[in-house]
Amino acid sequence: MFDALSERLEGAWKKLRGQDKISETNVQEALREVRRALLEADVNLQVVKDFVADVQKKAVGAEVVAGVRPDQQFIKVVHDELVGVMGETNVPLAKADNAPTIVLMAGLQGTGKTTATAKLALHLRKQNRNALLVATDVYRPAAIDQLRTLGQQIGVPVFDLGSDASPVDIAQQGVAKAREDGIDTVIIDTAGRLQIDQDMMAELAQIKTTTQPHEVLLVVDAMTGQEAANLTRTFHEQIGITGAILTKMDGDSRGGAALSVRRISGQPIKFIGVGEKVEALQPFYPDRMASRILGMGDVLTLVEKAQEEVDIADAEKLQAKILEAKFDFNDFLKQTRLMKNMGSLGGIMKLIPGMANKISSEQLQEGEAQLKRCEAMINSMTLDERKNPELLSGSPSRRRRVARGAGYDDKAVSKLVSDFQRMRAMMQQMGQGQFGMPGMGGGFPGMGGGFPGMGGGGMPGMGGGGPQPGFRGYGGSAKKQKKAKKKKGFGQL
Repeated sequence: MFDALSERLEGAWKKLRGQDKISETNVQEALREVRRALLEADVNLQVVKDFVADVQKKAVGAEVVAGVRPDQQFIKVVHDELVGVMGETNVPLAKADNAPTIVLMAGLQGTGKTTATAKLALHLRKQNRNALLVATDVYRPAAIDQLRTLGQQIGVPVFDLGSDASPVDIAQQGVAKAREDGIDTVIIDTAGRLQIDQDMMAELAQIKTTTQPHEVLLVVDAMTGQEAANLTRTFHEQIGITGAILTKMDGDSRGGAALSVRRISGQPIKFIGVGEKVEALQPFYPDRMASRILGMGDVLTLVEKAQEEVDIADAEKLQAKILEAKFDFNDFLKQTRLMKNMGSLGGIMKLIPGMANKISSEQLQEGEAQLKRCEAMINSMTLDERKNPELLSGSPSRRRRVARGAGYDDKAVSKLVSDFQRMRAMMQQMGQGQFGMPGMGGGFPGMGGGFPGMGGGGMPGMGGGGPQPGFRGYGGSAKKQKKAKKKKGFGQL
């Protein structure tokens, strides 16, 4: 999402590299790059002007700490300002003292509001808060059916009175039903509307007056850019919102909405949608988002994703198997599927510090394809072969059978097996602390020596050649890699 913005900002830091201090003169070129980056990201013009002015004021007046380069100091100033623009801290969803908490969802047509409603209900379930979805969109064909289907999918009840009832009556009776059943949170899904449609806006205002919600969340499509800020301000003036949910943050939006909504509307972004699945909703943390924008990764979000998917008991068993060199293809398959549940390979890489700008989209696509090939070959193995990879090492006939079943040649299976054996040995060494990283327990598949079939090292599509995350596609011997790095000017990684 923020790739283009991150690349532009990287150009701004380069303007200050080699300087001994930040001054009025040398900061101007860097600020021009920052301004251009924000405008290209479709950030609201007034926000850009204020942002650049604040950065200039703080950067020129900042004391450069001993041992810190001016470009690093400038990055710190920009990071802090980004956090300030997006809201300083996470603002959690309200919780009423006397249940139920009422959340009113609003937004334009086509922003993913109904899906966001279900995502929010699932998020609350994970926090041990039960919810009731109320379907008041009687205008869009099949809107009520869509909410019912989503409700069944996540195990959350849906209240509706059909498409002939008044939305205001449905909302009122839905809240009453929640009180009667002891429901913790009521989430009211309203019809998508246009800002200029005064009748629909009046209906929304009437639902709000009738139900007295504790939260009015505006669902905003992140791809609307700076218009998202104006939209938020309009809804706030006419309805009175308490926060926003940005959807489609996993798409090719340029990030302008995330940087504009809070500053223009004064209302916080509370959640972001990062995918189509109902699990793909995250609380919005300005400091984490600023780190992602600047290519610094987001370790906390990565850890939280892992905690949701990883079973502690399974992790301990896996660590024991790694230490005993008994990690098998079943474990590998489980790890890769766990990673898939956490999101796309590209999304995970961007959360790892230093990786965002190191891997191209082509490399990530190749990595995804390699994972699918590995999974196909493993699925073609017998249960015994998965548990005992050594059976394949000494049996060409077994490898031929696996290759035919997966639709690949014998060489691909042989490479998978040999790379797996090498990875298993390296993971055992890492687990025992022989590489200076005791207690790693193996980490993600491929982080300790590469995915099978990848040439032995790095992440999928990285070209192999040893565990060097971020090294761009140089395979072969160490001598060849060193020569290639020197030629390309990468220096010592």
